[in-house]
Amino acid sequence: MSKAAFDQIQAEYRQYLPDLSSSRLVIAKEQDARTYADAFKATGNPPWLYELTQTWNKLYHEPFHGITSSGDIIPNLFTPQDEGVDVEPIVDAVEAVIAELDPALRAQLLHPINAPEWRAWSNPEILLRPFGVRLDEIDEAAARLILYVLEASFSAEGYAKAIAAMRINHFLGEICEVPRIMNKYSYNFLVFGTPSVIRPWGWSLYGHHLCLNVFVRGRQMAISPTFTGAEPNIIDSGPWLGTAILHTEGELGLRLMQSLPKDVQKAAQKYERLRDPKMLQTGDLSIDRWNKDDQRHLCGAFRDNRIVAYEGVLVSDMTPEQQQLVVDISEQFLLYLPDSARTIRKKQIQSHFDHTYFSWIGGYGDSDAFYYRVQSPIIIFEFDHHSGVFLTNQEPAKFHTHTIVRTPNGGDYGNALRGESERLR
Repeated sequence: MSKAAFDQIQAEYRQYLPDLSSSRLVIAKEQDARTYADAFKATGNPPWLYELTQTWNKLYHEPFHGITSSGDIIPNLFTPQDEGVDVEPIVDAVEAVIAELDPALRAQLLHPINAPEWRAWSNPEILLRPFGVRLDEIDEAAARLILYVLEASFSAEGYAKAIAAMRINHFLGEICEVPRIMNKYSYNFLVFGTPSVIRPWGWSLYGHHLCLNVFVRGRQMAISPTFTGAEPNIIDSGPWLGTAILHTEGELGLRLMQSLPKDVQKAAQKYERLRDPKMLQTGDLSIDRWNKDDQRHLCGAFRDNRIVAYEGVLVSDMTPEQQQLVVDISEQFLLYLPDSARTIRKKQIQSHFDHTYFSWIGGYGDSDAFYYRVQSPIIIFEFDHHSGVFLTNQEPAKFHTHTIVRTPNGGDYGNALRGESERLR
């Protein structure tokens, strides 16, 4: 990011710093993650989020089906294959975590390969489902071993992205003076199955603005769902000064939208405004097109079975240069995958360009906040600029970003790559 762009975002977000004397933050300063979550559940405050969590609870208990475009799973899209992933260091890293923990924590960490806790992740700062072990509740040595699991599992660039999200979460905790609720270790870590270089297994990590689900089968890896976000999306002071995240994804999407002919832009733009009155809002939070937490996202936490119809314009009708921008977007959204697996996945995405759609919500001037989605039978990427949650901006802004990766048609959590006895409950 250029210094000019950094300075502009800094100036914009600093206008919306929270009031530290607000009752919300004054009370939260006295709480840790668990007492903060208990207070939320007891008071139901804020009501809009409490209502959504009740909907999430119902969705969590539905049997897993998978996100689809019509309700029906397209079969035979995903097959076991050798993707060249070096699995041994990942297995060693997880086994080191297991060995470090005492028996009680080890029991919290380990789950069956098909356990429903795979689907328990959510991205608010509120610890809604305290499964696994929480990094800020264990000693530093064990927490660092868990970070090494991420480093061993991801590409170098993907690991840097995850660490950036965790550091920005820590930075937000400092801005709001609630470091026990939001910090670099305020994440839960779970292991599913037995780590193996042959048999299926996996792990997940979830917390505020970072949720990662990693399934491993031999030398193959599936990483979805993922949620990566940031508020603000830069660090402008302290030891991690200069950390920035999710800007490239936004710049690539905007470049693609601006490159389209005007009639194609009109076809891609599903709604002109980010909270458009034409958006479905029935009060049923399981189907509504907009809610205050997800905002424009359709595939967030607990939306494992949502029907998401194709919208926008076909990528196959774009120019080669525009199609390359879709590949570049894919690179960024799939950055967690090891290099060899990511290369294979991008080729698979290109092979489905005849059924890949690009859609847009909002304006597409240089300063506009926006949402876009890339969707095909094998991938969904969502990018959204949000209004403030801890910062006070009432309208979506380019300094608060959410991104989601989903693998539709039963591919999330590596479910399509599992044997029958290993499938999600």
